[in-house]
Amino acid sequence: MSPNRCDGLLAKVDFPLYTLQTLTNRHVLVAGGGGPSNTGVANGFEIFELSHNGSRFVAEEVMRHETGPNVVMTCSVRNMQNRTYLTAGQESHCQLYKVNIRMVDAAEMRRGSFRAENGLVRRRRRTVSENDNISKKDNNSNTTEKRISFEIRPCDSVQTDFGNDPLQRIVVISNNGKLMATGGFDTKVRVWSFPKMELLYVLEKHTKELDDLDFSPCDSKLISIGKDGLACVWSTAPARNHSPLLTLTCQPPSGSKYLFKRCRFGLIEEEKGAYRIFTIANPLARSGKAQGLLQMWEPKDGALRRSVVVGESLSALAVRDDGRFVGVGTMFSGSVDIYIAFSLQRVLRVRNAHMMFVTGLVFLPVRGYGPAITSRSEAALLSISVDNRLCVHSLPYRSTVPVWVAILLIIFVLFCTFTLCSYMGI
Repeated sequence: MSPNRCDGLLAKVDFPLYTLQTLTNRHVLVAGGGGPSNTGVANGFEIFELSHNGSRFVAEEVMRHETGPNVVMTCSVRNMQNRTYLTAGQESHCQLYKVNIRMVDAAEMRRGSFRAENGLVRRRRRTVSENDNISKKDNNSNTTEKRISFEIRPCDSVQTDFGNDPLQRIVVISNNGKLMATGGFDTKVRVWSFPKMELLYVLEKHTKELDDLDFSPCDSKLISIGKDGLACVWSTAPARNHSPLLTLTCQPPSGSKYLFKRCRFGLIEEEKGAYRIFTIANPLARSGKAQGLLQMWEPKDGALRRSVVVGESLSALAVRDDGRFVGVGTMFSGSVDIYIAFSLQRVLRVRNAHMMFVTGLVFLPVRGYGPAITSRSEAALLSISVDNRLCVHSLPYRSTVPVWVAILLIIFVLFCTFTLCSYMGI
């Protein structure tokens, strides 16, 4: 990472992080934990509010919700009908939470007098600049600033995996908030109504545990990948017999066998309603120098459009909500890359962003809930790892001609024009 870039660590929590989601354009939720063992490592969620102070991104803790002995390995968030729902994978079950968003007095939040839903009073962590201005803001009688606060309320829980050693690996809510899909060790994809979480149908094709799921932007399709090396694209329409619309297998440039690791749909900006499929894959053989693959597929016929070789195995994948950028995280060096979606050209490389493998990535949304963060970057990618760190990596706007160079060029062109006109007697 360039020494003049003000990116990197946003926040550090006291438990390993496995999943993250954006709640609004300015709020991010991270989750994880140490599991049921008596290690003293907590399990749960933390919510941070992000801002940009003119020179760098800043994160402030808003609240924390602990989940007892249940570690949170995966989660999904959906805002719909003025309500926000959170689903979390906890062992063999999927836990549903209602997230109440409310506006509170900013001074009260700064003094730490609001109460988290689990009964713990949490003091909001502040930046140095905010501490310097607390007394000034609190003593100003005309200040009516409001801030967003959250309450997480546990609701229903349903078992979603029924193997000999059941474990839900992934949960995702559809974009319209009507469906939820889960997958785990028992190899089956289960599709549920949401938020009632009633089982609608089961999709069976994979022969090994599932690694990832994602709904298409229009929610008409669902993609699943498993450790059997298959990526299956399904229709979400109710049917008596469900069979995959497409079955993809990884196509490496060499003859070695690769397995898919993550999958995402991504919008195509210039085509309304159109989208692509992105996958990352790693070699099955672990000997020698492993090279991961980032690939882009055509969802209509399953054709491979582009493929990029990455210098090491990959662990995480994200696509920005407008489809312009793709982010990947690596397995061994903890590095993070950003690519242009349509060409898969790498535009940012952040080496050793984390001390261990990247467990989750998400772009700051540009079409989400609430006002977007104003910054001097074209895109900002958040990353987490089991090193307990939440980091940010921003992509500066691509360089343009400096103003002084443009002025000199204009003067030079005018000079040449007048000289030519004088020479020609015009």
